[in-house]
Amino acid sequence: MKNPFFKNYGPFKIEDILKSLDLPNIQNYRDDLINNVNDLSSAKKNEITFFNSKRYSSIASKTEATYCVTEKRLGEYLPKNCKKIYVDNVLLEMSQITSKFYPESINDNFDKSVKNISELDFENKIEYGENVLIGDNVKLGVNCSIGHNAIIEKNVVIGSNCSIGSNTIIRNTIIEDNVNILDGCVIGKKGFGFFPNNKKNLKYPHIGIVFIGKNSEIGCGSTIDRGSMSNTIIGKNTFLDNQIHVAHNNKIGDNCIIAGQVGFAGSSTLGNNVVIGGQAGISGHLKIGNNVQIGGGSGVIKDIPDNSKVMGYPSKNLRLFLKNK
Repeated sequence: MKNPFFKNYGPFKIEDILKSLDLPNIQNYRDDLINNVNDLSSAKKNEITFFNSKRYSSIASKTEATYCVTEKRLGEYLPKNCKKIYVDNVLLEMSQITSKFYPESINDNFDKSVKNISELDFENKIEYGENVLIGDNVKLGVNCSIGHNAIIEKNVVIGSNCSIGSNTIIRNTIIEDNVNILDGCVIGKKGFGFFPNNKKNLKYPHIGIVFIGKNSEIGCGSTIDRGSMSNTIIGKNTFLDNQIHVAHNNKIGDNCIIAGQVGFAGSSTLGNNVVIGGQAGISGHLKIGNNVQIGGGSGVIKDIPDNSKVMGYPSKNLRLFLKNK
């Protein structure tokens, strides 16, 4: 599920896309229409994707995208029917392509459409505190409560029996039933994606959403960034403690328990029934298996297989860690 909230300004001719990047046309396919940008696994015919790391070669080999922005060293991993656009900096070029399709996804200015909830149809359907603001295209289920000074900005869907804490800001998010968002959370803002430059850093557009499964809880002061090319997902019955940061594109499974001050870098995947102790750090683009336990204060910098217990920095098998201590 991509972000259903940002407007797609496509389709565009591949010729126009290449011209905007100052790239030459490819094998005279200039009239091909590209409908959308997408990640490797989700891309379909007449869409454009990107491939910038051999780590994702197995996914790249199965992509259905018509075009792929990549490097020459990686071209051999892509299907023959996928037309390659070779560039020096894949992410930089892809950010410009994404901005062309979704120009409104680059900045996260405050939502001017919000109104006081007392002016809207929600007034008699839910319980709410003082100074609650609601934006356009917001849907709320029954038996919900919203705390003081909360802002539900445009493009949010909240299921039934949900509780939204005071001083919380939510946008570009879908929340299923029976979810508790505690005080002071920020959910659905863009992630920390940009390209350093001496004069002006170039922001990467974030066109994904945050999806929070049913029966979950997000602790006080936590921040969950929406996805860049894919979505950020919190599985059902997963509990996050206070002051946790989940960066863009992370996929956290069902029935996970994550203690306070844990930080996730972008694009990692956690299986089901994962338990993480306080102040642990999870690096980006990792795969954490099912039934994994990670000790508090650990630094995870490589994949962890199913049913593992690890601790330390860098994290290692728990028995080995205790033996070394």
